[in-house]
Amino acid sequence: MKNDHDIILENVSFAYKHRNILEDVDLFIHKGEFASIVGPNGGGKTTLLKLILGLIKPDKGEICILGKAPDKVRQQIGYMPQYAHLDNDFPATVMDVVLMGRLATKTLWFSKNDRMEALTAIDEVGMTDFIHTGFNELSGGQKQRILIARALCSCPAILLLDEPTANVDHQTEENLFSILQKLNSKMTILLVSHDLGFVSKYVKSVICVNRQVVIHPTTLMDGALIKDIYHGDLKMVRHDHRCSKDGHTHG
Repeated sequence: MKNDHDIILENVSFAYKHRNILEDVDLFIHKGEFASIVGPNGGGKTTLLKLILGLIKPDKGEICILGKAPDKVRQQIGYMPQYAHLDNDFPATVMDVVLMGRLATKTLWFSKNDRMEALTAIDEVGMTDFIHTGFNELSGGQKQRILIARALCSCPAILLLDEPTANVDHQTEENLFSILQKLNSKMTILLVSHDLGFVSKYVKSVICVNRQVVIHPTTLMDGALIKDIYHGDLKMVRHDHRCSKDGHTHG
C-alpha cells in the first residue's frame, strides 16, 4: 500500500548540464524508516535529497512526499545540509541558530511557541546548557547537534541529513547516532554517510545511489556488495571488524 510510504519516487531521472545524475529511480520509503544513503562521490546522493525536498524538479518521473508534491510539504521536512556556512564574526547564539529552523513560517518575529519548539529541539539533542552560548564557541560535534536541532525545530515528519557526522570523532559519532535512534521513534530519517560500516549498526536499510538507486537491508551488506557500490574505493571500519578494499574482513 503506497499510503504507508512517506517518500515515493517513480521512474525519476535528473540531468545537470546534459550529464545524467540520476536515471530511472524507483524509491519507496515507509513511514518510520531509518536509512542511510551511500554511494561514490558524484553518484547523486545530494541530488536525491534535493529532489525529495523539492529544491529541484526531475526531468521525468513522479515524486510524492507525505502524499503531496515535495514543494507543498517542505515545512514538514527537516533538513541538515552538508556544510553550514555561518560567518565566524556573526554573533549568533545557539538559540539564534536553532530558531532559523522556524523561518519558513515567519515574517518579522518569533513567537513564544517558536521559542518553545526551539527549546524542545535543543533539549532533544542534549544541549540545553548551551542555549546562550555563541555557536562558534562550540566544538565540531556540538555544532552538529545544534544543526540537527535547527532541522527539528519545525517539528518535521521527515528528517534529511547530509553527512551529519563528517569531521567528528568516533565518540561524537556514537552520541549523534544515539540521538537519531531516539528521534526515529517519531519520524522517518534518511542520512547520507560515507561510513557505511558504522551506520549499518543503527539503520534498518541502505539506499545505494550511483546514478541508479537500489535498497538493501543492512543484514545483506557484505564486502563484495560494498566494493561494487564504491568501485572498490572504500575502507569500511567497524568496532568488531575491518573490511579492506578487497572485501575481506580482518579481525
